[in-house]
Amino acid sequence: MTTTPVDEAQVRNLVQQSERAWASGRRPEAEDLLRRARTLAPEHPLVLNASGVQQLHWGNLAEARRLIEQAIERDARNPAFWINLGSVLRRLNLPEQEMTALDRALAIEPRHLLALLQKASLLEATNQRRAAALVYFNALQTIPPGSQLPESLRAPIQRARQAVSDNNAALEEFLRSRLDEVHAQHPGEDRSRFQLCEDAFLGKRRIYTCRPTFLHFPKLPALEFYPRTEFPWLARVEAASAEIRAEFERIFSEDSDKLEPYIAYPEGLPLDQWRELNHSRRWSVFYLWRDGKPIQEHLDRCPKTAELIASVPTVDIHGVGPTVFFSILDAKSHIPAHTGVTNTRVIVHVPLVIPPGCRFRVGADTREWRTGEAWVFDDTIEHEAWNDSDAPRAVLIFDVWNPYLSAAERDSVRAMVGGITEYYGPHSPAKEAH
Repeated sequence: MTTTPVDEAQVRNLVQQSERAWASGRRPEAEDLLRRARTLAPEHPLVLNASGVQQLHWGNLAEARRLIEQAIERDARNPAFWINLGSVLRRLNLPEQEMTALDRALAIEPRHLLALLQKASLLEATNQRRAAALVYFNALQTIPPGSQLPESLRAPIQRARQAVSDNNAALEEFLRSRLDEVHAQHPGEDRSRFQLCEDAFLGKRRIYTCRPTFLHFPKLPALEFYPRTEFPWLARVEAASAEIRAEFERIFSEDSDKLEPYIAYPEGLPLDQWRELNHSRRWSVFYLWRDGKPIQEHLDRCPKTAELIASVPTVDIHGVGPTVFFSILDAKSHIPAHTGVTNTRVIVHVPLVIPPGCRFRVGADTREWRTGEAWVFDDTIEHEAWNDSDAPRAVLIFDVWNPYLSAAERDSVRAMVGGITEYYGPHSPAKEAH
């Protein structure tokens, strides 16, 4: 007597169609498809597992367990079989055996989202809430940003997020007395770095790193906003901010035709987050220096600003820097999150015209501009800006050397980037992405 070979693809297809039909509520169709698969290959592990799940839905727990265990005997490397067995054992109120089944699934696939969610819910059910929160956290880390989750997972994912949030709040309260005691021993000390460490661990803030679009100089501090002590000339610039503002206001009133969109990608390039602002005057600029070249006509219109720029350590790379400009962001406008070309330079903002409701985020640090109060930041860390007001916002922007580069390192960067620019010509990746 001969045995007819099993059509593996046909069996798999019938089981998958049955599962989809069941998930869509078409149960008679699902049962018919599974019946056909069972006729073709009654001992196939996929058929046994699907039959066991069907029995679980019907409440026949003993039969469900028997069928799924038979599937595992034939294929113990399929994590879904172990997860389904765990579901049956949950209904049978056998938590230790359920945990063993889920651990077997995770031994095969440690980042299996369903197994992690089910294990965490089992730990919750057995009053192990802190351990459950850790497993829920691991489950959430497996979900790619922006991914679309099936409807069946939305409630468990929401439960996971709530459990992690509740646990972090409890942990923060638990740690508070210990930390307060330590902080009291060091009065007046700057705790901003440790605070970011604590907040990141508790899920309250993200830690951002440098993401240059062109050149990454390693082992420089990844600071969102740089300490003012590194820029002794900054107070001098702030003291002149009223005169700089007057020069800007004359430009804005008399030379508005010379303002141009900051984002101006040519056709055929991917726009990504810049689609809305590309070639838009909602974010416009008036250049004083551009890609290392002075625009003398514009500098002559702003003599005080030009004098100050000449006195600070701006980036000086032929064909690349400095870049100096007035930046105007229209009312009700948003500059989306982005990163700059290199961390060998840092960016100075001198706020000139700041209506209420203007915010700026660098990494995890969000601040409001204040007229005449300058800051220096690393633009290779993700940053974005908002003008929620009903009037334009204006800032003077220029780039200076990163203060943590030595003179020899500046010379090396100057030679390297200048050489890259000469090599590629107008297509140099060293130039700003606009």
